[in-house]
Amino acid sequence: MMFYDPTIILLIPAVLLALWAQITVQSRFSHYSRVRSTVGMNGAQLARFILDSAGLYDVKIETIPGSLTDHYDPRTKVVRLSQSTYSSESIAALGVVAHEIGHAIQHANNYAPLVIRNAIAPVAQFSSNLAWIFFIIGLITGAFGLAQFGIYLFVAVVAFSLITLPVEFNASSRAIKILQTNLAMPQEELKGVKSVLGAAAMTYVAATLMAILQLLRMIFIARGRD
Repeated sequence: MMFYDPTIILLIPAVLLALWAQITVQSRFSHYSRVRSTVGMNGAQLARFILDSAGLYDVKIETIPGSLTDHYDPRTKVVRLSQSTYSSESIAALGVVAHEIGHAIQHANNYAPLVIRNAIAPVAQFSSNLAWIFFIIGLITGAFGLAQFGIYLFVAVVAFSLITLPVEFNASSRAIKILQTNLAMPQEELKGVKSVLGAAAMTYVAATLMAILQLLRMIFIARGRD
């Protein structure tokens, strides 16, 4: 049966990397959440300060439940900060907040990888939901063309994951530069920010590796059934 296909072994490196990245980001965020920054602002204040400094007065700030659920929504121009960062003055919180503001600045500047990612996001979401369905139905019914269509759909998922990498790394780079230049954050604190954001970036690397290996697995399975 397909569910016991040996090609599932291909996913082991990505699974291990994902587990390591998730544990590491949680550990580092927890550690630096207990270290207060000398910047003198909490997450919400920092977000407003950076946004106003960049002339992004129309970008709103909201708080949402959870931990590390922070994100920037380009459709509504809203930076949503989690409960763990909104009112916190910790090094970890300020680093995460600055990263999300980095996305807002990317959006304002029409940063090319972000523009591309936003453009293909609906396609990637559609493909993610249906690629395996078409692929499995194609294998079960012997309709290789349908299985092949599932593979093509999954290529969009891989493309989305790949274009996400420069977007995330650039946002972190912007965050560190802003904290260093605009707020004169001490080097020791910046080291903590880099540690947290570096671990977070590895979760995206792991997701990209998983997508690539899943695509390879689909190709190998299809060839084995051809």
